[in-house]
Amino acid sequence: MGKSLGETIREARLEKELTQKQLAAKIRKEDGTPIAPQYLNDIEHNRRSPSEFVAREIARELDLHADYIILLSGVVPADILEKGFNEATARQASTVFRKKPK
Repeated sequence: MGKSLGETIREARLEKELTQKQLAAKIRKEDGTPIAPQYLNDIEHNRRSPSEFVAREIARELDLHADYIILLSGVVPADILEKGFNEATARQASTVFRKKPK
């Protein structure tokens, strides 16, 4: 099984030698205020999922691919939703993801 959102974020944060408090201070919410260290702790322990905006901020600060972090958080990126993401599109995407590489 692959890594969870929390494991992925925690490992990347530790690689950058950042504490949760240091990283939280760098992550801004949509209103421009930093997230709370406890909120980041909850994300790392898979108790909460960030919004797409916060997920993108986390990805930027940790040099991770934003869409990967967004998908791990269980959110479909807004630009995909705007293009008409529906049940048929979801089925096609899941088929692509389940195909074995050649």
